[in-house]
Amino acid sequence: MNYAVQRWVICVRPAMPMVTFVAVFVWVSAAFSAQGGKYNVLFIVVDDLRPELGCYGTPIIKSPHIDALAQTGTIFNRAYCQQAVCGPSRASLLTGCRPDTTKIYDLQTHFRLNLPDVVTLPQYFKKQGYHTQSLGKIYHDLLDDPPSWSSRSWAPQDKMYGKPENQAALKLRKQQAKNGAPAFGLSWEDPNVADNELRDGMLADKAIKTLGQVKDKPFFLAVGFYRPHLPFVAPKKYFDMYRPKELQLASNSYPPEDVPPIALTDSFELRFYSDIPNQGAISNKKARELIHGYYATVSYVDAQIGRVLAELDRLGLRERTVVVLLGDHGWQIGEHDLWCKHTNFEVATRAPLIFSMPGQANRGAATDALVELVDIYPTLVGLCGLPMPKGLEGTSLVPVMNAPDQPWKRAAFSQYPRGKVMGYSMRTDRYRYTEWTKPGQAPIGVELYDHEEDPDENVNLAGQSNYKNLISQLSNQLRAGWREAMPPDAKRGR
Repeated sequence: MNYAVQRWVICVRPAMPMVTFVAVFVWVSAAFSAQGGKYNVLFIVVDDLRPELGCYGTPIIKSPHIDALAQTGTIFNRAYCQQAVCGPSRASLLTGCRPDTTKIYDLQTHFRLNLPDVVTLPQYFKKQGYHTQSLGKIYHDLLDDPPSWSSRSWAPQDKMYGKPENQAALKLRKQQAKNGAPAFGLSWEDPNVADNELRDGMLADKAIKTLGQVKDKPFFLAVGFYRPHLPFVAPKKYFDMYRPKELQLASNSYPPEDVPPIALTDSFELRFYSDIPNQGAISNKKARELIHGYYATVSYVDAQIGRVLAELDRLGLRERTVVVLLGDHGWQIGEHDLWCKHTNFEVATRAPLIFSMPGQANRGAATDALVELVDIYPTLVGLCGLPMPKGLEGTSLVPVMNAPDQPWKRAAFSQYPRGKVMGYSMRTDRYRYTEWTKPGQAPIGVELYDHEEDPDENVNLAGQSNYKNLISQLSNQLRAGWREAMPPDAKRGR
């Protein structure tokens, strides 16, 4: 029996008379049989989206459509990316392999250089008879993967900014850039335009049209939204949802006590923009503008996601479609005086993750299980009842969706490179432990944060003598790696 039909039986049988139950069961089973018992997949990726949404307990954020999706599925409170930057994170979650397997640590290298024969998540669904299609940003920018898709990938083309004066300023800035150096415009903009005059509105239009084209066959439709990635450009009405004076600046706009310098960045990604100083502190005024822009673009993208989900409902596809929504990593908005990502801190590595499937038990439940974005591949395979491929380095989250409070992984793992030094970070139930090291050498920097006492990671405990034994224990656990941190049942299944 199809997994979702099983869940439907468990949910409705106790409350339904037997005659009625049998009749409806036949109808439900027929609905799945009509497309070979296969669930569709709507795969929604949001660039730079941190888990600061209404459904994650941040009421100031206006995210009603993502919140509504969460009420139909499972909210993963503690989901972690494998590297806090777009390209490596997406390469990892779409191949089901961790960065040390893909060897992707930058934004320029294609994963097939190191893994030429890897079968990606959409490619696997394609091999199982699905129509797979990519809209927007799924792989990183120019690093698309044609073998993953049944048809050519599509991305919206816009002018980045909505105001003519800002479009002209960006054009001039690019013309004046020396030797092809990066040239960017303003860090935010609030044009008074329609949603679909900017790229994420264009993307939602395309996704809606595509759903109508693929509705009669099993599909894996990947929709990658661009905001809230910089620059924070959204129609003015989304900026008007927030009052700047009510927006709170980061309460810990300073580096952690005793942090090794290698753990920090100069927020270089933000520095490219014309209204941001090349170095030094970001003023409180500018910080509040940036937070305003970030929140506005989250609400803009939320509205576009709502449009796509409404079309899924209008076409009657929700009853046979698994929806997953994720951010590719977290994002820093002034915490530790940092902006963007590119670190191993909690705020950079933690990402939103929501799974919703037809007939799901525990609708709207949140789980504190430690999970990783590399788990998405096996989870979608499991939810769709497909044979589990070998070689995946994540763990199916289907058991957690069925029992959100059960014991799960002992740790989640992330990493970030600094030149020839790699920072390996491990999040356990209570601690974040990080080692910065060159291959074969002792660590040049160690971090230990107690999330029970210090959830904002403001004090590095690694240099305190009374933590020596704990550090030794966590160091051994970090070296033992992700396989030893797996749930017992998952270990036995390998």
